[in-house]
Amino acid sequence: MKKASDFSFFSGGLKGAEKTFGENAEKYGVNETTLSFQGHELDRDKNVLLLSDTELKLGDISMEIVSKRMGRRYAQTDKIRKVFQIIFHMVNKGLQVFAVGWIQEDKTVKGGTGWGVELAKFFNRPVSVFDQTTNTWYSWIGNEWKEDLPVICHDTFCGTGTRDLSDEGKKAIEDLFSRSFQ
Repeated sequence: MKKASDFSFFSGGLKGAEKTFGENAEKYGVNETTLSFQGHELDRDKNVLLLSDTELKLGDISMEIVSKRMGRRYAQTDKIRKVFQIIFHMVNKGLQVFAVGWIQEDKTVKGGTGWGVELAKFFNRPVSVFDQTTNTWYSWIGNEWKEDLPVICHDTFCGTGTRDLSDEGKKAIEDLFSRSFQ
């Protein structure tokens, strides 16, 4: 059986879900990397990998495509573009994706978190979302969200989500790590 130290976790180090994922990775001894860019403020700065503009651009995508896929428009396109580029690198490095947020009626997830979830679907990565409305984990299976109780089973994974993490969302992340590494 693999030990927690055999796993690698990637996040963007922002407050809320990403910070909580990182704290749990540290607690269980999972290798942690925080992806960022120059001038980006982090709430969790463990093992930060600053991506250059050239590296960031590898994750570049048309904001029109993002808006169409997500069914919404985004303001502050320069900053949000870099955030979406970081999300691309997180999902690209993590073979399994976990998120905390709100699943919407159109099956997308609210906010920037939703872009990570959409990329996971596009890259055919196992993706699970803890929905803070129903306080339930769901996994994307057969082109729909199905109630699930996921475990971390891929050597590399990423965690992302809302900055407005509820107590239930925090507990869901803690329980995910406990289920996976106890």
